[in-house]
Amino acid sequence: MGHKVHPVGFRFGITRGWDAKWYSDKNYAAFLQEDIRIRGLVNVLFPSAGISTIEIGRSTREVTVTVCTARPGIVIGRGGQRVDGLRHKLEELVGRRVRVDIQEIRQPELDAYLMAESVADQLRTRTAHLRVMKRTLARIMQAGAKGAKISCAGRLGGAEIARRVVLMEGRVPLHTLRANINYGLAESHTLLGIIGVKVWIYRGDILPQPREKELEVSEEIEG
Repeated sequence: MGHKVHPVGFRFGITRGWDAKWYSDKNYAAFLQEDIRIRGLVNVLFPSAGISTIEIGRSTREVTVTVCTARPGIVIGRGGQRVDGLRHKLEELVGRRVRVDIQEIRQPELDAYLMAESVADQLRTRTAHLRVMKRTLARIMQAGAKGAKISCAGRLGGAEIARRVVLMEGRVPLHTLRANINYGLAESHTLLGIIGVKVWIYRGDILPQPREKELEVSEEIEG
């Protein structure tokens, strides 16, 4: 049996930061439950907005909620009515001042969670899984990815026995820490059962930035 490591947690503190940016000694459990309720409320209010991640930051006075979405117009609404309504509901839930920021995902094809949701939605309509996976892989590679992998597991095609199908194109170096791996997981609830969809997208390497002292030394040598 293989020992799998989550590609996001594997890179925390190295090439990737946390989605929850706050610190607490005494109220950690309460804040954690609050984050879960905040994310659940946003996803329930905007199920078709293409929301990928929700970042939460806390200060002594307010809570900052950053929504990364592929369809910002659905979240904002006409004249910002939906954003204002979302902020009021979050303030009622949290009991403090809440600031809502909207960030647009300019290339949804390079977001693994959105691609996993796209595959899951098509599987709900009983589309052939191989056709969906190949079409999604082609979209990801055309968007500029250096590699991608899609895995579907469950009763594929209505089979009696569950199985797993994996398609990959390009390079997906999961053991390279500097590799920018975007990972997404989604579930497709069909009449025959749940089909799990996993997507890995390799965007390239994240190289460390040179230090200012090294730049100053190099400039002195060149001078």
